[in-house]
Amino acid sequence: MAELRWHPLTKDWVMIASHRQNRPQMPKNWCPFCPGSGNVPDRYDVYKYDNDFPALSQNPPKPDDVANEFFKTKEAYGKCEVILYSPNHTITLPELPEQHIKKLVDLWCERFDAIKQDEEIKYIFIFENRGEVVGVTMPHPHGQIYGYSVVPKKIELELDSAKEYYQENNQCIFCEMKKQEEDFGKRIIFKNEHFTVFLPFYSEYPYGVYIISNAHKQNISEFNEEERQALAKTLKQTTGMLDSLFGYAFPYMMCMHNAPVNSGDTNDFYHFHIEFFPPMRSADKQKFNASSETGVWAHCNPTCPEDTAQELREAYARFCEKE
Repeated sequence: MAELRWHPLTKDWVMIASHRQNRPQMPKNWCPFCPGSGNVPDRYDVYKYDNDFPALSQNPPKPDDVANEFFKTKEAYGKCEVILYSPNHTITLPELPEQHIKKLVDLWCERFDAIKQDEEIKYIFIFENRGEVVGVTMPHPHGQIYGYSVVPKKIELELDSAKEYYQENNQCIFCEMKKQEEDFGKRIIFKNEHFTVFLPFYSEYPYGVYIISNAHKQNISEFNEEERQALAKTLKQTTGMLDSLFGYAFPYMMCMHNAPVNSGDTNDFYHFHIEFFPPMRSADKQKFNASSETGVWAHCNPTCPEDTAQELREAYARFCEKE
């Protein structure tokens, strides 16, 4: 079964993908993403691989016959791709050379441009889940790209807020947020000519840093060669900083927010950024999304962002010393 079901209380579509329940836990002595598996080329640097268990497809099955005038369904149309970071089974993103990560950025841009050619796709989500604590069953370094036929609810909320702010103030809310963070200073972790890394004023997670483009650009494919190179370096330093916090491969969810595609003009008010959601609140304690966070979306950060920003700056310095 693969379909979308309408949630009438939140006005959102839920992906029902029961076939994914049976996707296998990979054996320790074999990996489909390693050269020699027969699934990927014998030689590659970065590689696009169509997901074997997609929640969305461009040839979706018809929804089950369970809908009526109240309960609505629609086809689970879309695209699900796996992006392989390296043929090395044990390497992680911050361990990759900067020039290798630039090839990854280029592949993300290439796939973004390719997927948006399908006019039924309305949002392209590039992301990475890292670590068993966030449910990763495949340790080989990889991320994913989902192409949705609808704009996801969180992006819809961001768009509504950004559009409202622009209409009232004639400026981008993300540009203003970056300026406010720079003026205050204490939550800025590091920056370069093209990107700024900071822990937001409202951070829901203790170490939930953002990467934001300094230029007002809407999606990753708008970046020129210099900006792509800078993004590669920024990603290496940000993930390396997280690993340096407590001296181990820090789990995270990395979520890239690009403007919607095939959905109208958002150039004035939307702005490229990446949000990290690391599920740890200390070296050995996990931050769980319990009833308040899950049931009513009322988040609680058990740390002070100004204090954890200082921890992150120190971790960033340690990582840079090793480079």
